[in-house]
Amino acid sequence: MNEKMQKNVQADIVGDAVRLNKFMSDAGYCSRREADRMIEAGRVTVDGAEAVMGQKVFPWQEVRADGELLTREEERILLAVNKPVGVVCTTDTRWGDTTIYDLLSYPKRVFSIGRLDKSSEGLLLMTNCGDLVNKMMRPGNAHEKEYIVDVDHELRPDFLRQMSEGVYLRDLEVRTLPCRIFQLGKKRFRIILTQGLNRQIRRMCGELDYRVTALKRVRVMNIELGDLKPGAYRPVSPDEYRTMMELLRNSKNPGASQ
Repeated sequence: MNEKMQKNVQADIVGDAVRLNKFMSDAGYCSRREADRMIEAGRVTVDGAEAVMGQKVFPWQEVRADGELLTREEERILLAVNKPVGVVCTTDTRWGDTTIYDLLSYPKRVFSIGRLDKSSEGLLLMTNCGDLVNKMMRPGNAHEKEYIVDVDHELRPDFLRQMSEGVYLRDLEVRTLPCRIFQLGKKRFRIILTQGLNRQIRRMCGELDYRVTALKRVRVMNIELGDLKPGAYRPVSPDEYRTMMELLRNSKNPGASQ
């Protein structure tokens, strides 16, 4: 049997090829979006040859990213992490920042579902499952994220109303979606968003002449921060995971893009 016939038989046994970016996310190496960036930059090889965008791979092929051999990760990992202020959600260490990956030192490769900026703290979900990232990050799925926010001066009634109705962000040229907001103190409020614009809460407050002095995310969907200490993590419980999967059941998978 020649090599081509052998591979055809193997394909019948193990199933069809999958897109390379999905293989990389299933291996727990990175998200599909990051995989696409690495492929485009020429940092990924398949059987020793430079990979191309949209390429498909079979399970027996050798895939390497920056020289590291990748294997598909069978165990699905989902962690709840309390990111402290001053830690960044990136692998870029050029500026000398402490990354969430440095902080965790988790024994298996995981990546964050979304981000919290350096000045913010609180709940960050981390996983090795690319499909979960894709479902949760798609803007149209409108999954709730809850924050506690402190600002630099007392809250006005019109501030709460404007925040809840939506704020036009001039630099992004977009109006935020309506949201729920509750005053907790003279300078503190709780806000529940179903949108994930970059630095959204800080931008919304800035448009209304407020400056955020502290921002903590306390919930993502049904997963709550609770009493998790800064810098600590815990596995999401089976009950939490089942509930999240139920909430995501009707979510559309956006495929290769996030």
